[in-house]
Amino acid sequence: MIRSMTGFGRAEKNIGGRTILVEVKSVNHRFLDCGVRVPRGYEFLEEKLKARVQRDVSRGKVDVLVLIDAPEDEAARVEINRPLAAGYLAALRELQRQYGLKDDVTAGLLARFPDVLTAVREPEDRDAVWSGVSEVMNGAMASFLAMREAEGTRLKEDLSARGGTILRLVGEIEKRSPRTVEEYRQKLKERLDVLLNGAAVDEQRIVTEAAIFAERVSVTEEVVRLRSHVAQFDGMLEKGGPAGRRLDFLVQEMNREANTIGSKCADAEIAHKVVDLKSEIEKIREQIQNIE
Repeated sequence: MIRSMTGFGRAEKNIGGRTILVEVKSVNHRFLDCGVRVPRGYEFLEEKLKARVQRDVSRGKVDVLVLIDAPEDEAARVEINRPLAAGYLAALRELQRQYGLKDDVTAGLLARFPDVLTAVREPEDRDAVWSGVSEVMNGAMASFLAMREAEGTRLKEDLSARGGTILRLVGEIEKRSPRTVEEYRQKLKERLDVLLNGAAVDEQRIVTEAAIFAERVSVTEEVVRLRSHVAQFDGMLEKGGPAGRRLDFLVQEMNREANTIGSKCADAEIAHKVVDLKSEIEKIREQIQNIE
């Protein structure tokens, strides 16, 4: 199944007295770039969560947020950073002496400085923590992937329709191309009639010039390749899976063939159809930037 690179998933559950919340979101990116944010003290979860994302995602900028509320009755102690507190106290005393300030330093004041007091929880069972987080992560990933697949289905429908439009335009160009040769032959004959003032016209020369013109403006090869590219394009969409890069390459090839047709055309009607053709290819190119 074709999947979009845009998605969001969220899950929350109370497991073992812990309330665990996991959010997963992603946007477009050329490669897989996974970032994880976990609460302080749970850094050991980061690599496990990245590995979990890599199981199901191949492209996109993925951000994972994990919040864990530990049980209120969980054992904890408060530690004093004595060297840091002493440093703050010495600095305050120095300010008092230098500026003649009132000595109003209290324990409460010192405690408000960063990292003077630190709450330290008793070591947790990492396996139990990961078991709970993994369960919630799976739930978040399920909704995340469902959103990417739903968006991918819509993209596939749009891309398939545009592929059909390309085939229609190619068919019209192919049908129009031989007529341009006949019109060129007729105009050439009319010009010669005027230049020769009614004298006999060398029909063989006209046929030769028309053949040279036909060879120069022939788009048969480009039309065949474009149809082949569209067939491959549809096949990739049907097959599904990570196909964004391959589709991008194929669209570049389509655009190259369209440019070649445009450079060969000597007919206003074909030129207009080439503009429409390139417009459809550009719209496809924009859409597939969001495909995994």
